[in-house]
Amino acid sequence: MLLGFDEVTVPVSCNMSDKKNDRLQRILVVDDEPRILRFVKTNLCCCGFEVITASDGENALSMINSEKPDLMILDIFMPGLDGFEVLQRLRETENHNGSAHMPVIVFSAHSSVSTKALDLGADDFIAKPFQPEEMAEKIRKTITLSV
Repeated sequence: MLLGFDEVTVPVSCNMSDKKNDRLQRILVVDDEPRILRFVKTNLCCCGFEVITASDGENALSMINSEKPDLMILDIFMPGLDGFEVLQRLRETENHNGSAHMPVIVFSAHSSVSTKALDLGADDFIAKPFQPEEMAEKIRKTITLSV
């Protein structure tokens, strides 16, 4: 069942700690819609992730440097710096500095953006609306593949 963002569900049997450091995986969720941020944060926290949020692209880039997330969930259509620009700047910075690849999962109600996002370096794509369990599973797989 796909859920609206006003509904909050708690996925069953979710847990994602970093076995090496015995800490929760830190996920940065970026979206300009407060309801979506709340929905995603609630569900991912219930899955055992540490969740930090940003409501725009500029804040996202700043938090990447200050908070060092393990993965970013990134909306595309936001005012100001959109998700494409955030992704492009992140990948350019990684290439220029030789820093580690941070996994990014793009999520959008417009599935037509998936190809461009993947071409710019996104690791995966989730269409809105989505099942919380689907997002948690994609996060697990993406983090595992990036290690």
